[in-house]
Amino acid sequence: MTYLRRYWPIGAVAVLAFLPYAGISVPGVFDGPLNSPGTLQLLALCLLFGGLATGYDLLFGRTGLLSFGHALFVALGAYGADVLIGKAGLPLAVAAPAAILLGTTVAAAVGAIALRVTGIAFAMVTLAFAQVGAILAARDAWGLTGGDEGLALDVSGLPSGLVGVVNTYKLYWVSLAYLVIVMIVVRRTVSSPTGRVLAGLRDDERRVGVLGLNPYAFKLFAFVLAGALAAAGGVVHLLLVQGADPKIAGSELTLSLLVMVVLGGPGTRYGPLLGGVLYTYLDYRLTHVAGGLPGPLKQPLFVLGVVFILAVYFFPGGIAQLRLTALRRAVG
Repeated sequence: MTYLRRYWPIGAVAVLAFLPYAGISVPGVFDGPLNSPGTLQLLALCLLFGGLATGYDLLFGRTGLLSFGHALFVALGAYGADVLIGKAGLPLAVAAPAAILLGTTVAAAVGAIALRVTGIAFAMVTLAFAQVGAILAARDAWGLTGGDEGLALDVSGLPSGLVGVVNTYKLYWVSLAYLVIVMIVVRRTVSSPTGRVLAGLRDDERRVGVLGLNPYAFKLFAFVLAGALAAAGGVVHLLLVQGADPKIAGSELTLSLLVMVVLGGPGTRYGPLLGGVLYTYLDYRLTHVAGGLPGPLKQPLFVLGVVFILAVYFFPGGIAQLRLTALRRAVG
C-alpha cells in the first residue's frame, strides 16, 4: 500500500502520456476519440491550466499572497516568445528560454516593489502592474503585440514536428511535460526548509521575523519562482493556440486561476491541479453546449459561477476535501 501511495503519480503520468495512442470514445464527455486532435487539444489546455493553477497556488495557498497580477507573467512568456520568433527571427529553442527569463526578470522587479506592502495593498499593486501590461498588449505597444486581434505565431520558427493538426499529440506531450515540471518544482519547494518558511509566512509572518528570518526575501523568492513558472506556461499556451491574445494579459485570467485554486483546494498537493483541469474542461464544454440551454443557462460564465458557488458551499476545502472526507469515513 505504501509503495502504491508513493509511486502512483508515475503511473498516472504514464497513462496520460499513452492517451494519444488510445482510440477510445467517451460519448458525452468528449466530441471524439481520446486520440483525436480536438480532444487532445482540450486535454492539453486542461493540463496547461492545471500547471498554471499549481504555480499560482505557490503564492496563494502556500505563501498566503493574493496576487492579482499573475496573468502579466503568462502574457510575457507568450508575447515574448511570439515576438522573438516572428519579429526577431529566433528559433523556438532560443526564444522560449529568453521569454521565460524576461518573465522571471519582470517578476523580480514587480515583486521587489509590490512586496513592500502587504494585504489588500499588495493585491492592488500587482493588479496595477497587470493592467499596464494588458493595456500595452491591447494597444499594440511599439507595433509588437497586434492589438486587440492578438499576434499570430510565425510557425516558420518552430520545429516541423510542432506544426499542423497532425502533430497535436506532440503539443499535448509538451503540456504534460510542463505540468510534470511544475508539480516537481512546487513539490520540491514546499517540502524543503524554504517551503516550511513559506508556510510559516502564510500562518504568521511576525513569528518568522521573530526567528531572525527575512520574510521579504522568502516572499520575493516565491513570487519570482511562481512568475517563472507562469512565463513558461505562457510559452506553452502560445504553442497550443498558435498565437498570443490580449485576454491572457487581463485580470480575468488571474481571477480564473484563483477560482481554480479555490475550487481544487488551496495549499494541497493535487487540489489546484484538479481545479484547473475541471474549470478548463467545464469552460470549454459549456461554451459548446450553452446554445441549446434555456434562459441564463445560455451563458457559460453563469453556469460556471453556479458550479463554483455550490462547490465552495458544500466543499469549502475544495475538491481535495473529498479525498480527506472519504479517508475519515473509512477510518471512523
